[in-house]
Amino acid sequence: MYDFAFQKPTSVPEAVKLLADPEAKALAGGQTLIPVLKQRLNKPSTVVDLSKLGLAGITVAGGVLTVGAMTTHVTVATSADVKKALPALAALASNIGDRAVRYRGTIGGSLANNDPTADYPAAVLALGATIKTDRRSIAADDYFQGMFTTALDTAELITAVEFPIPEKAAYVKFANPASRYAMVGVFVAKGPKGVRVAVTGAGQGGVFRHTAFEQALAKSFTPDALNGIATPADTMNADIHGSAEYRAHLVGVIAKRAVAAAG
Repeated sequence: MYDFAFQKPTSVPEAVKLLADPEAKALAGGQTLIPVLKQRLNKPSTVVDLSKLGLAGITVAGGVLTVGAMTTHVTVATSADVKKALPALAALASNIGDRAVRYRGTIGGSLANNDPTADYPAAVLALGATIKTDRRSIAADDYFQGMFTTALDTAELITAVEFPIPEKAAYVKFANPASRYAMVGVFVAKGPKGVRVAVTGAGQGGVFRHTAFEQALAKSFTPDALNGIATPADTMNADIHGSAEYRAHLVGVIAKRAVAAAG
């Protein structure tokens, strides 16, 4: 680990000012940044700790569930408000990584990093959520722009995520047994924005909407509605854990399970 300055601001404007340095890095839960620093794969001038910005918390009002950016996975998983308003999100959070990751990792950190195998991006995209930052609101369809790439500008901080509460929703993933990252994860939702299906862990460009599944489920929200709909293998990831063809097949299998779970 290389030497760096450490700052712990107490306001969002102060944090944004510190992060204006292009060599500064924000620290949310640290589940990605700390391992990268330990492996000397990044050399920030300053690490900016976001823990004192008051960005944690969960509220429900007007058909919207709002989760503060610094809210940990375990808090989302165990929140009575989340379990009542959006149980699929609580279930998703309860299966992120391991116990240590869930107690330290945050929803804002996950979305800012936009790992192509992370779970939260599937929920945000399928639910048509809105990412709130220190300067604007970003629709989920505009936010995700490829692997580890988002619409965030330099020094722009996520402050909260607003989830429209759906009529029904579910998330199912086929997890790597070691890392618990999604080899394929599918979040299905039927709500104010219609039927939406998002797939994580499988696509070459990161999380994506499966429009063919959406069109079929809009006509009949049943697992059988997805029969015969293929996912192109040439758009899938391939690695030592599974070929592109394997992942393409899994997308259909997992999507059917998610629809069945949504009920």
